[in-house]
Amino acid sequence: MPRPFVAYLRVYEPLSVLDAPLAAKVGKALEKGPIPRSAAGERERELWLRSQLGRKLLPGESFDVMTISPAEVPTSEAARVGPGPLVCPLDLRARSAAALVGFLASSPPILQDAALGLSPETVRARASAVMAELSAGAVHVISTTWTVPLPWFAIVDPAQRRVVLAEAQDDPERQVSWRVAMADARRRVARALKVVKGALGEDGPATILADTGRWLEHFHPHSAVELDYGGLVQLMPDKDLLEDTSAADVNAIVDALESGDAEEVALRYETLREFWGELARRERHG
Repeated sequence: MPRPFVAYLRVYEPLSVLDAPLAAKVGKALEKGPIPRSAAGERERELWLRSQLGRKLLPGESFDVMTISPAEVPTSEAARVGPGPLVCPLDLRARSAAALVGFLASSPPILQDAALGLSPETVRARASAVMAELSAGAVHVISTTWTVPLPWFAIVDPAQRRVVLAEAQDDPERQVSWRVAMADARRRVARALKVVKGALGEDGPATILADTGRWLEHFHPHSAVELDYGGLVQLMPDKDLLEDTSAADVNAIVDALESGDAEEVALRYETLREFWGELARRERHG
């Protein structure tokens, strides 16, 4: 079975800055061993399926964590990361609760009745109670299926892309990702938001940038941020991964919007549309 076709934006915080309850959970998870990046998607799918087979509204209390070293995070002169280890709780239970709240807000009552089997009030109360347990007030991971929201690329330095290829397209070690210091990520998002709002208004890309910026503010300033294509690499041949210029294109669009170069914006956007449009077509017809 392939890994889930999910991409991720993760925050890794220094273990030393976590509050006592979360630090205790992370410590126990580290004793079991951190989850490898390549196995995170499958682990979350396993826990979710177990909860559904057990007719549970939310996944159980299983707690998993990922780790990286500060040495693995590129930084500018103005940024600091660490001390290590840097830890990323997967927050699956809380993320599932947030998804339920979103489902209640966006779906018709007939679909809610068929999917949940409980009153909206009961579901909302249980989900809210789980979300209230988050010590930072936000999950450490946000994810999307079948694509990467283009504004996310404004967070990263295109030159810091990490590409790992393999003989098999579904090899779990195959990856495309970026890491960036929290201070640099916040600076880049703030600049992109200012430019995009000034050129395009407050809707669309500006909304995503604003939401992302608010999310990043929940975490310690010496944290690290990771943008990971995750299971999406299974949908792309090596040639496409190597020739992918998405991060460079989005950053060039921000520059072009700032300078008023409409031709450059259109050229770069067309490149992005062609690259990510193929995945969108596979989602619709796959």
